[in-house]
Amino acid sequence: MVSISLQDPVVQSYMVYSAILAIKMFAVTFLTAKVRTSKKVFANEEDAKNYNGQVKLNDPDVERVRRAHLNDLENIPAFWVLGALYLTTGPSAFLATMLFRLFTAGRIAHTVFYAIFQSPARGLGFASAFLINIYMGLQVILYYISAL
Repeated sequence: MVSISLQDPVVQSYMVYSAILAIKMFAVTFLTAKVRTSKKVFANEEDAKNYNGQVKLNDPDVERVRRAHLNDLENIPAFWVLGALYLTTGPSAFLATMLFRLFTAGRIAHTVFYAIFQSPARGLGFASAFLINIYMGLQVILYYISAL
């Protein structure tokens, strides 16, 4: 049985990158608000009235940031679950830390290239993070498959 300790550098690495990802998701929330405010387009009457704007639900710039945020909400929680399960398999410290680091970099790159610079390079950020989640999930399955 693999022992997990909060003092383990791999566990600490997972915690640090998990916290970075949570803060990144909050930052995208503020980015959405910034874009809404700068364009003066809002989702409800109260905000439109308070900021002398209009209610507009399909502004392309706002929707782009919102889609980046929704993509985070689909992928980052899966990372939290799969990463925590992956820790229980006793992975190499180097490999696990690199996976956590690359996942985080991929998610940040996806947001930067999707919501800010509008570049097709966002696909690389998405794909790298997605493949890391798949890899960790498969490693967990392979490690525990004998329990079935």
